[in-house]
Amino acid sequence: MKSYLQELNDVQRAAVTNTDGPVLVIAGPGSGKTRVLTYRIAHLIEEGVAPWEILALTFTNKSAREMKARIEKVVGDKANRVWAGTFHSIFARILRVEADKIGYASSFTIYDTDDSKSLLTSIIKEMNLDTKVYAANGVRSRISSAKSNLITPIAYKENKELLLQDKMSKRPYIHAIYAKYVERCQKAGAMDFDDLLFQMFRLLHQNPDNVVEKYRRRFKYLLVDEFQDTNYLQYAIIKKFVKYENSPENICVVGDDAQSIYAFRGATIDNILDFEKEFKNLKTFKLEQNYRSTEHIVQAANELIRNNQKQIPKKIWSDRGEGQKIQVIQAITDKEEGKRIADVILEQKNRFHIKNNEIAILYRTNSQSRIFEVYLRRYNIPYKVFGGLSFYQRKEVKDLLGYLRLTVNKRDEEALKRVLNYPRRGIGKTTIDKISALAAETGKTMWECLPLVQASTKAKTAINNFVKAIMSFTRKAENSNAYEVAIHVAKNSGLTAMMQKDQSLEGLGRIENVNALLDGVKEFVENDEIIDEATMPDKTLTSYLQNIALHTDMDTQEDETEFVTLMSVHSAKGLEFKSVFVVGLEENLFPSFMSMESKEGLDEERRLFYVAITRAEQYLALSFARGRYKFGKLRNDQPSRFLNEISPQHFDTSLSVGGSMSIGSGSGRKQERVSSGVKGNFKRRGTVAAPKFAVDPSTFKPDSPSKVQAGMKVLHLRFGEGRVISIDGAVDNRVATIMFQGIESPERRIMLKYAKLQILN
Repeated sequence: MKSYLQELNDVQRAAVTNTDGPVLVIAGPGSGKTRVLTYRIAHLIEEGVAPWEILALTFTNKSAREMKARIEKVVGDKANRVWAGTFHSIFARILRVEADKIGYASSFTIYDTDDSKSLLTSIIKEMNLDTKVYAANGVRSRISSAKSNLITPIAYKENKELLLQDKMSKRPYIHAIYAKYVERCQKAGAMDFDDLLFQMFRLLHQNPDNVVEKYRRRFKYLLVDEFQDTNYLQYAIIKKFVKYENSPENICVVGDDAQSIYAFRGATIDNILDFEKEFKNLKTFKLEQNYRSTEHIVQAANELIRNNQKQIPKKIWSDRGEGQKIQVIQAITDKEEGKRIADVILEQKNRFHIKNNEIAILYRTNSQSRIFEVYLRRYNIPYKVFGGLSFYQRKEVKDLLGYLRLTVNKRDEEALKRVLNYPRRGIGKTTIDKISALAAETGKTMWECLPLVQASTKAKTAINNFVKAIMSFTRKAENSNAYEVAIHVAKNSGLTAMMQKDQSLEGLGRIENVNALLDGVKEFVENDEIIDEATMPDKTLTSYLQNIALHTDMDTQEDETEFVTLMSVHSAKGLEFKSVFVVGLEENLFPSFMSMESKEGLDEERRLFYVAITRAEQYLALSFARGRYKFGKLRNDQPSRFLNEISPQHFDTSLSVGGSMSIGSGSGRKQERVSSGVKGNFKRRGTVAAPKFAVDPSTFKPDSPSKVQAGMKVLHLRFGEGRVISIDGAVDNRVATIMFQGIESPERRIMLKYAKLQILN
């Protein structure tokens, strides 16, 4: 037996070695899903399948990278030749090659969410519709749903049910907005994220004899990760590749119906539940051994999910021992909930020596993070909130990317509008509106209308200079790699010169972000990985822009961290932590009030809670508040029904949680109540653990606060070395703003009369 096969249990090995025909792998949480998927690909290669004949589709670039890294350990460099990537990135690669067959140039732009919203807002205003009624977010969601269900603008207009829904919501013109949006995207040579799927299906559907056959011959084996998260359109594309006359149907899908939590994005659980109806000769393997969590956590998850009727039956089990029971934390208010969670985190850090990066606080909505941030800061516990503004969404980053996008695609309307008068060059809003109107009137692109628009002499001169600059950037891109072009554009567009004039902390931060972007381009260019056996690495600007357009927030998450993680449960899927706190377990919050209208909605909320508790390896705490502030008023809440669906024997508390529900310890020994205040050998009640000093206290010699002046270098016991940026306030209450080196949140404001600072110069 090959060595890598010996690492697998019997069911995993069977799933890896049964390579021919349709295969469904039901992978429970922590069951070794990634190992099975990667070893299956490695086994195919070891059995003689060419790596470039294997297509593996994932949902994040990070998953694809990890997959290739694991395959490489078994088969070496051949792993780089496997087509492994997200649905969007793989389809974008194919669309670049075949773009002309659907009326696009190979250099098409990929619109992000902001681009789409901006274009929709423009269309809504042009149609003289109320932007409050036709909010861009809502319209975009409606169009996205239509595309995900393969509904074209024409089909939408003819669908009586959709039109009735729009009429009921007082938005009867969505079908017209949809038609104009598609027209404008095509005209701009742009695709949004939904188009990368929609246009891929269109490409295959309209070209069955050449394009479809080409890729059917190329991809002999198709594998899909997280299959429960696919939508109707993704599954339709998959079937184009594998469902045809005399097809061997070499498809393997891996997933878990109990972790299907993305219905709001269009994912349908029916894809995995009904997979056997589509593929009659299906072999099904259930990975039921959980290698992640202890027995109390696993059994609690089993009991919870048993309440969903529509599911593939399975019994998850663990041999990691009984482990700690689950803590239940009751608080009077959400504020108290934040404090008690921070208390328990301190206890775990001191008693069990758990590291910050082994702890996660998971919540149903991102707005819940605030109160936990307050207490983690108060207790001096480093943390990071995921789900905030992505690096690539920051204004200065998007500004430079706008220039780069326009360099490779002059038809990109959103990029043009973003940078045409930025930095300011005398092309006002009135002139830009004229250009946009002329484009709509003549059917030309905005770029083509630049030299045609009627404008002042000053504006015409500015437009001509702008056009010359962009054309020079394009010429540079023809013979230079992405980094050389990006440096050239950053300098000659005027962006860096403008930012360097702003020496405020915010201005310096913007320069740092632009430099970080340029560093990223350099890293992209210097990466010598061969993506495909047929092509050398593509270091062009077009390739770079596609690469970063397909990034997700989770792809940029640091691997080595020393902070407590705060994130929504949706963001936590696929992750694991030694200690997990699932908070806000109240009716109408978790489960969400929006799920109460249907059984399907409630079932998805239960699956979401299932995902939350199965992130925990050893320690799991569930918390709720009896009262929570909403819109400035304290609202009384009931504990979540989900708590009552887990047997009391798994809970480490005798706390009654309301109604007829009583959560007991399940044992005769006396239990310590978390809600009565945390006990143990550590600081309590809002105090923090002993500080760690950045310098040796024995050699530290503080100076008189009256001597501290702006511009001085100073030393602080805890924060180390820094420079005083400014001093303000009355004589008796002077406050110094100090920029320290090498710490998180380096800017600190310190009251001098209480501070101990040693002056270094």
